[in-house]
Formats: sequence, C-alpha cells, structure tokens
Amino acid sequence: MTRFCPQCGSNRGACPEATSPYNGRLNNRSRMKILISNDDGFRADGIVALHAALQAIADVEVVAPEHNNSAKSNALTLHTPLYVNRAENGFRYVNGTPADCVHIALTGLLGYRPDLVISGINNGANMGDDTLYSGTVGAAMEGYLFGIPAIAVSQIDKGWAHLDAAASTVARMVQQMMDQSLIGTRPWLLNVNIPNLPLDQIKPPKVCRLGRRHAAEPVITQVDPRGQTMYWIGAAGAAMDDSAGTDFHAADLGHVVVTPLKVDLTEHDHLQAWSQTCARLWQQDGA
Repeated sequence: MTRFCPQCGSNRGACPEATSPYNGRLNNRSRMKILISNDDGFRADGIVALHAALQAIADVEVVAPEHNNSAKSNALTLHTPLYVNRAENGFRYVNGTPADCVHIALTGLLGYRPDLVISGINNGANMGDDTLYSGTVGAAMEGYLFGIPAIAVSQIDKGWAHLDAAASTVARMVQQMMDQSLIGTRPWLLNVNIPNLPLDQIKPPKVCRLGRRHAAEPVITQVDPRGQTMYWIGAAGAAMDDSAGTDFHAADLGHVVVTPLKVDLTEHDHLQAWSQTCARLWQQDGA
C-alpha cells in the first residue's frame, strides 16, 4: 500500500514536483481548486448549494454518487465496473460509493491535484459514532488519504432548512483558511456540523471532540408480499456522551461544530498491556 508524505502531500513515495502529474501547489496558482462530493447523491440540495457558494472563491468540480449512498463509510467498489456520466448542470456522477467518487477523481478523472476536498452538505448531522458509518466522512477521508486537506460538512437537522446559510458558512471558512495559508501546506481532516439557523444566528466555530451515542435502536422487521421477512436497520441511538466539550453539546448551543479527525484506529494506551497479555497466552499454549 502506498503512503502519502505529510510534508509534500504525495502518495507516490516521492516529492510530487518530481513524479506527480497533478498541477503545482496552491501558492503557484492564482485560484484554488476544490473537489466536491457527497453521499446524498449529485441531485441533492446540499451539494448544489455548496457548489454555488464556493464558485465565487474557487474553481469547483463535482464528482458525486448517482444515488443516495448514506452510511457507506469508506467502502470502495471492487467487483463491479464503475461508470462516470455528466449531468446537465455539469456535475459528474458515478454509480458507486462516495469514496469511489473521490478515488476515481483523484486517480485519473480530473487530471490534476485539487487543493481541497469537501464532502457535503449532508442532510443531517454526522456526530459522535456517526463518523464511523458516514459516507460524507468517508468521501472526505478518501481525499485525506491521498494527502489532500479535506472537510466533511453536514447540517445538524434534516430537511435543508437555512441551507444557504450553511453553504455561506462553509465558503467563509474556506476563504479564511486560504487567507491563513492552511490550504496547500499539509493534509488534515475536519468534520464540520452546521446548525440549521439563519446566518446571523449561527454561533462561531467551536472545536470539539466526538461524543458517543447509545447503541442503535432494534432492527425493524416486516413481511414482504411473498411472505419473506425483511430487515431494516434501526435508527441511530440517542446521545450517550453529550457533555461539555463534545460535538453534541456544542451543536445544542448553536455553534458551528468542528472536530479534527484521524485515521489511526490503534488503541495506543493499551499496546503495552496487550503485548504482555499476548506473550502470556503464547507461553501458556506451550509454544
């Protein structure tokens, strides 16, 4: 598996100026390039609003799923062919997952390296444990894995209320990041949740850790017309850890919620304990 360099952003094992076919770094160009994807599908109101808001500050391309792909996480399609088509509004769409869309865009479709990947705006929050399942986060993470700064953006409540305010908030954040040279330097991954409020009522960004949810509600069973049992995944559990400092808590207060994410799932605090435990088990087995 190839790894990206956190200093230069290359995923090819060498400096991109020497081996990458992508465009040069942001500071060598006059206009930022942004790739947008989502998990609600290319027709979703959220991605349309986000594209419109970002066009004023950047060159923006959309590569998004053909249909809703919520809860697809980081899944890639390996055993069926993927096709890319272009919609009347210029958006390109793929018969695959959110991660497929970003992966295809970055490994051949675009022909250049975008400065930023944004996934969203999602129809509903992605907080706490949601981030493990979210296709919105999965698309952004795919960009991050290729060494590109990435943001997953969601509105906290479903229904698209005050969507223009959310899109304007994202554009403002991106412009401020560009002004402070946070884009085009090193990769980072942010999960952003925006309250469904008028622009003048949205409180400033608050950086928080992820909260936790209770276990999901029980599976829902039904019988189809042929007498077979159908199973529907139950609703997400209510917030279990929504204490001060969590994304749930800040969302309840009306803030834009920002959580820096990482890919490393290693339980570092328990490495030594598990090392000792495995050594004992190996000895007890007589090996």
